[in-house]
Amino acid sequence: MNTKDNTEELTLENYHDRTSSSPPARCWKSWFQRETVVRNLEIFQNFIVVSLCIGIFCVMLIRLGEMFLSLLETINFQTITSDILFILILVEIFRLLIIYLQEQRISIGAAVEVSLVSALREVILQGVLDIPINQLLGVCGFLVVLGGLLALRVWMFQRFDIIKQSRNEEFLSRQSSKPDYFSSIEQYPF
Repeated sequence: MNTKDNTEELTLENYHDRTSSSPPARCWKSWFQRETVVRNLEIFQNFIVVSLCIGIFCVMLIRLGEMFLSLLETINFQTITSDILFILILVEIFRLLIIYLQEQRISIGAAVEVSLVSALREVILQGVLDIPINQLLGVCGFLVVLGGLLALRVWMFQRFDIIKQSRNEEFLSRQSSKPDYFSSIEQYPF
């Protein structure tokens, strides 16, 4: 009987603690809970990414219009190639942002592709023969590093697939080594 009285006292104390804090104070505390803060920051971050997507899309349309208008004048292949590569860079950045919105992560492959096209655009703009040797060596080193990142990414995916397959095989071998009564139970999981 004594334990029942203690539980009643505890519940009454909890009730008084809950009712003693005013509703605005409880609401204010809920704003600083970790889940609420993270959710609100993610919503704000997604709003920023969507704004960037809209801005990049508008810039792509403007540059595309300017490129078509420049075709009416005398054709400068270096300028047209530069415009095409710039639009491709914007398309890749747009794709990178879309992947971020869908998966909430940055795609390494898309980021490396954007960097590769950007470096090649700069080389094409200046012309390979007009670039000083120091800058050309720097661009070459940069391209080698980016190519290495792409190769490393492919190698990592292959390794992860091998690990995943081996774990699946281990799981299947464990399942087949169970006695028959376990398999009959798994057939009827109610």
